Amino acid sequence: MNIEQLQNKITELKKENDVCILAHSYQAHEILEIADFTGDSYKLSVDASKVENKNILMCGVRFMAETCKILSPEKKVYLAQPIAGCSMADQMDKQLISQIKEMYPDYSVVAYINTTADLKTICDVCVTSSSAVKIVNNIENKNILFIPDCNLGDYVAKQCPEKNIKLLSGGCPIHACVNTDDVKKAKALHPDAELLVHPECVPEVVAMADYVGSTSGIMNYAINSDKKDFIIGTEISIAEHLQYKCPEKNFYFLSLKLICPNMKSTTLADVYNCLAGKGGEEIILDDDTIKDAKKCIDEMIRLGG
Repeated sequence: MNIEQLQNKITELKKENDVCILAHSYQAHEILEIADFTGDSYKLSVDASKVENKNILMCGVRFMAETCKILSPEKKVYLAQPIAGCSMADQMDKQLISQIKEMYPDYSVVAYINTTADLKTICDVCVTSSSAVKIVNNIENKNILFIPDCNLGDYVAKQCPEKNIKLLSGGCPIHACVNTDDVKKAKALHPDAELLVHPECVPEVVAMADYVGSTSGIMNYAINSDKKDFIIGTEISIAEHLQYKCPEKNFYFLSLKLICPNMKSTTLADVYNCLAGKGGEEIILDDDTIKDAKKCIDEMIRLGG
């Protein structure tokens, strides 16, 4: 089968099996084309919670599928590619953060959504890259333990100087690998282009950007800007998707190092095989984990609304 034939088969199967397909923005374009919803991890989870479908298929990584299950416990949630994890989400676990909490008992634990369901059970509030600054500002407590991404945490701390924010050593190894030399090289090649970067990049790179924001923020900025040329400082798939949306504009990779192997591990064939009952994995979380992990997500909605 070619791509179009496989996409048609997937469309037929998802209707037959009452499946809503979610695709994170870092997925390949041919996967986005057959998805019912696309976007960042939290948006997808909210979208899934509002649909009537009994089955949800996540094209992304494991913590995203877990978040879907937390928000839609009555639905069956599947991860298209079982090996698709997240290096950042796996860096810190419940045992480690429990020990840190004992050392800093007067700190509110703010967890980036890129964390496991198990870790979320002991956190006070969850945040996304787009809502982190607003939520941290709205927390009554001055003392904040921000986990796991120290680069996003540094960005938030600079935007919230009145808060006492403690960071741990952790983060996205893909975004963190880009350095100022990469920025200088990209700007030398494309001197008229604006630099748009994700706050998971190191502070030195963030400081050189024309715009700093979440994946959806970067895309919206580029789409709505009257500028023509952009250097994209996040996963390279975003430059590709933007080129489809804005063919009259030019989008350049900040670095070829910005490739997430976990996101790239999901293929269109994986989606088909999961729908056909020949692959994928159902996400199973116990009732206590769902209940306890949902508390920090509910608090995110309260403080970010």
